[in-house]
Amino acid sequence: MKPRILPLFTLIVALVWLMAPSVPAQDAVNAAADAVSAPAIDTGDTAWILASAGLVLLMTPGLAFFYGGLVRRKNMLSVLMQCFMAMCLVTIQWVVIGYSLSFGPDIKGLIGNLDWAFLKGVGPEPSDVYATTVPHTAFMAFQLKFAIITPALIIGAFAERFKFSAFCIFTLLWTTLVYDPVAHWVWGGGFMGADGALDFAGGTVVHINAGMAALAAALVVGKRVGSTYPPHSLPLAILGAGMLWFGWFGFNAGSALGANGLAANAIVTTHVATAVAGATWAFCDWIWHKKPTTLGMITGAVAGLVAITPACGFVSPINAIWIGLGSAVICFISVTFVKVKFGYDDTLDAFGVHGVGGIWGAIATGLWASTAVNPAGRDGLFYGNPEQFMIQVKATLITMVYAFVMSWILLKVTGLLTGGLRVTEQEERIGLDLTQHKETAYATID
Repeated sequence: MKPRILPLFTLIVALVWLMAPSVPAQDAVNAAADAVSAPAIDTGDTAWILASAGLVLLMTPGLAFFYGGLVRRKNMLSVLMQCFMAMCLVTIQWVVIGYSLSFGPDIKGLIGNLDWAFLKGVGPEPSDVYATTVPHTAFMAFQLKFAIITPALIIGAFAERFKFSAFCIFTLLWTTLVYDPVAHWVWGGGFMGADGALDFAGGTVVHINAGMAALAAALVVGKRVGSTYPPHSLPLAILGAGMLWFGWFGFNAGSALGANGLAANAIVTTHVATAVAGATWAFCDWIWHKKPTTLGMITGAVAGLVAITPACGFVSPINAIWIGLGSAVICFISVTFVKVKFGYDDTLDAFGVHGVGGIWGAIATGLWASTAVNPAGRDGLFYGNPEQFMIQVKATLITMVYAFVMSWILLKVTGLLTGGLRVTEQEERIGLDLTQHKETAYATID
């Protein structure tokens, strides 16, 4: 190298060295390793979980129209008000403590601790435990919509006679002391999930839970004044059923927690079971009542949606046929004969459809679950694993007893706090729209 070039070369090397980042080699290696091991957000999965959260939220207004169309016109707004208030109250409860109790770090398999209260530590980065390809806040928001609709389902048992103040207090107590613990047991690291219980989208957590609470409410609150009445607007009920069917795709397929083949399977099994159940109930009506009814068809469809919920990510579309068929027949028997035999007034058959349908769905999951559909699941009885069937039965029985007993206690406590659960007989005869809210759904009332 020429002597005059050497100083210039030395100066360039010195400048490059001074301007280079002063990151130790080992730190750079560690940073790269952390980047590889940390959960990464997948935009497709995130888009699907956010869309599913919206679909599940739509189910609560759908439920409002489904229930609202089935009550008398003087109680239409009361049902809509209760459903929308559940959206408000449970959202606040979930943000403050509900999410942490349900999905927070486990305490002896029974409940989550309060580390995530007020959503502390729940941010835009993925969780290293739940739905690791989407923001933690997205998973939290998705699960919130399940927590909202579950206590709203109970409304069907005490519609047309429950004080609004009692509804508000009971909803908060029930969500905190019944829904949150059971959600933790199954999905949040609790003992049921550890035991191997399968519940893809909420047959146990949502439907058995709410259904048993509905039975307790029907028994504690007592019968309505006077005779039973036909629905005031079947078209509104059909609209609500259609919204439920549509929103349920987010409920079930969203529980795959990603835009993947498992989500596709859940959509197909959900749709097949629902269609079979709706048609089967119509045929049951045709045979027993001599005419197929619209009310029967939409009730059957909802029963099919309920029953396939725990199984949709574990069974094939062909086996979904049997789950849908069984849900229609079993729930038809419960609503048509069992309720009449025992004389309880489950106004809109919340127990007969959601409770009974959820029980059938949880047990049916133990019959037809297959690892060929979901390798992360387990084989059921019909695929050579009777142990899974017994696990499903055990989880079902525990949830039934806990939900019923706790709901009974909370109803009694709520009654003490509000001076009784029911409106007065005069208020009931006038209607809850006027007596509870000073409003009417229509220009005239009956």
